[in-house]
Amino acid sequence: MDIIKKLSEEFPSVCADHVRNIVGLIDEGNTIPFIARYRKEMTGSCDDQVLRELDERLQYLRNLEKRKEEVCKSISEQGKMTDELRSAIDAAATLTEVEDLYRPYKQKKKTRASAAIERGLQPLADRILQQDPSVDVRAEAEKFVDAEKGVPDAAAAIAGAKDIIAEIVSDDANVRKKLRNLFLKNGEIETKLVNADQEGAKTYEMYADHAENVAEIKEHRVLAVNRGEKEGFLKVKITFNDQIAKRVAGAGYLKNGGYATQLVQEAVDDGYTRLLYPSIEREVRAILTENASEQAIKMFELNLKPLLMQPPVKDKITLGLDPAYRTGCKIAVVDGTGKVLDKTVVYPTPGPKQNIGAAKAKLKELIAKYGVEIVSIGNGTASKESEIFVAELIKEIREETGQDVAYIVVSEAGASVYSASPLGAE
Repeated sequence: MDIIKKLSEEFPSVCADHVRNIVGLIDEGNTIPFIARYRKEMTGSCDDQVLRELDERLQYLRNLEKRKEEVCKSISEQGKMTDELRSAIDAAATLTEVEDLYRPYKQKKKTRASAAIERGLQPLADRILQQDPSVDVRAEAEKFVDAEKGVPDAAAAIAGAKDIIAEIVSDDANVRKKLRNLFLKNGEIETKLVNADQEGAKTYEMYADHAENVAEIKEHRVLAVNRGEKEGFLKVKITFNDQIAKRVAGAGYLKNGGYATQLVQEAVDDGYTRLLYPSIEREVRAILTENASEQAIKMFELNLKPLLMQPPVKDKITLGLDPAYRTGCKIAVVDGTGKVLDKTVVYPTPGPKQNIGAAKAKLKELIAKYGVEIVSIGNGTASKESEIFVAELIKEIREETGQDVAYIVVSEAGASVYSASPLGAE
């Protein structure tokens, strides 16, 4: 695959030369913010959003190529590679398609089909799949009876052959792709409430005996359902019309309607119920979760950007107050450049050490000493009580000294994470 060409096709707003430059800059270890800001002439002034999307796609395509090479090598080492299979792998556009093609050749744990193959029943399965009306299947099955191999009679031989056929159908890449698409387009996600009498169950009452189209369910509801399942309050499954699914699975395998075709139909039904459905359901759940998680991250980015882009209060001496109850309110005074001038802890809020008088006295001292102009209050625990305290404090200061001090309540989003980070520790 020509990755530069592929990326140029997927990002038509970025010319091939710029794509090539961007890939080179990324491979050199440059960060996306650096490229967006300092290498505009090489990228055609791509913004950071386009650069991130291109970088993500670059990594995916490289992982796809790497996986194709691994799969081709494994199949070749087994001596099972064909020109048709190699072409199909080369043409695969997603990792899921590659894995579907590799599935029949992947080393599996012991299955009913592998056990039947070990008992020598693969030729019988092949004869049944041919569905030749001139072949007496029961008579053919008699040829494979071998008590030492665990095939005591013709019925056991046929049962083993059907297990092999069921796995062949389950591993068929085209069948899996068609069913996956049908589940995503027309399937339903069903939820049932369990442990309804336990604390926390009420949160998920809206999902009790609920069904919703897979293609229409909102991302936040997918995450809520996953959370309810993880917490033990919801049972979740993806449903689809079994008869339609079985017809799709058997479409390429059923032929003339004789006894052999009946056996193939039974194998297809078993393969769908026992192997295909559980596997496709897991894949669809994984796709829904991945899409929901990506959307949640995008929403977080949209909500976070305005917070990060808020301009700082320049050239103002600020007193920061981190509200709390038991552990007290942490105080820091910084100058207009962010340099820390002083810090302390006071206890104006309800708690075992509450002392409003001492807290007022200490803050009045700091405000007067450093000429504080703004008090910044975090919006976390005890924020409301702290705001009332600060409002009263500022009123007293104005009455006593005439000093003009303002206050503002600010978001604490990310503050705890930053304070525990190496940069925050410095």
